[in-house]
Amino acid sequence: MPLDRQTQALVDQLAAVGRPQINTMPPEQARRIAFAAFTPAQVEAVAHVEDRKIPGPAGPLAIRIYRPEGKAPMPALVYFHGGGFVMGDLESHDALCRKLANGAGCVTIAVDYRLAPENKYPAALEDCIAATRWVAENTAALNLDPRRIAVGGDSAGGNLAAVIAMMARDAKTPRLAFQLLIYPSMDATLQTESHRRLVDSFPSRDEIRYLWSSYIRGEADRKDPRVSPNFATNFKGLPPALVITAEFDPLCDEGETYGEKLRAAGVPVTISRYDGTIHGFVSMSEMLDKGKAGVAESVAALKKALAA
Repeated sequence: MPLDRQTQALVDQLAAVGRPQINTMPPEQARRIAFAAFTPAQVEAVAHVEDRKIPGPAGPLAIRIYRPEGKAPMPALVYFHGGGFVMGDLESHDALCRKLANGAGCVTIAVDYRLAPENKYPAALEDCIAATRWVAENTAALNLDPRRIAVGGDSAGGNLAAVIAMMARDAKTPRLAFQLLIYPSMDATLQTESHRRLVDSFPSRDEIRYLWSSYIRGEADRKDPRVSPNFATNFKGLPPALVITAEFDPLCDEGETYGEKLRAAGVPVTISRYDGTIHGFVSMSEMLDKGKAGVAESVAALKKALAA
C-alpha cells in the first residue's frame, strides 16, 4: 500500500524545506536538526521529573527519571533513545518518555548514553547496561518493584535494549520482565529486502550506512551479536517483547526477523507492523495518528507486562 495521507503530507513537507541528509553534515549539526521538526511545543506533565547523574563506565552518566502518579513500589522502564547511535539525547525523546510513563503507570528512566563517532562501540552499550544495573540495584531507594523492570528503546535504542536483554539473561541479572522494541535496528549488514527496496526512504540507505560506520570500529563488528542481535545463536529465555515496525522503514524486515526468532525460541512476542508509514513515526505522534496508535500499543503492552 502507499504512504498514508498524513505520512505523505509529512514527507512532502520535509522535502519542501530541503531536509539535508545526515551523512552530509558534521555530527554536531546533525544533532541540532535531527529531531527539531518532530519536537512538540508542549509536553505532558508528569508527577515528578528528575535529572541526575549516576556512576558510569566513563564517568558520571546522565539519566532522567519520570515518575507518574501511582502507588509505590512501581514498575520501571529503562529507556534508550534512538538516533542511529550518533544523535538523540534526553531532550529529543522527552515527550515520548512522558507519554510512556503516564500511560503505562511506570517510572521511566531515560539514559543519555555516549554517542558515536566520538565514542565507538561498545561505549553506548556499556553506558546502557550500567544504567540498567544501577536501576536494578537501587529499586528500594527508587521505590521500584524489582520484579517489574523492563527495557525499551526506538531504532538504535531498540538495538541497545535487545542486546541488554540478552546480556541480562546470560548473566542472570538483572531479571527483566519485558522488552519494548520500536522499529529496532538489529542487523548492521543491511542485506534485508526492505533495505534493498527502500534505498531512498527515511532514513536513506546512505544515511544508514553512515550511522553504522560511525558506531562500529570495522567490518568485523557487523555480525557481532552485540552489534547485530539477529546474529545471536540463542534466543531462548529472553523477556517477552513487543516489536513495532513500519512498512516504509528500511529497518522493517530486521525488526520482524528478530521477533520471529524470539517466537521460534518460545518467547512470547507481538510483532506489530504499521502499514503506510515510516521510521520514527511513534516519535511523530503529535502529527501522525499511527504514531498515536503506536504509543497506545506500547503503553498497553507495558501495562500488561508490568502488572502487579
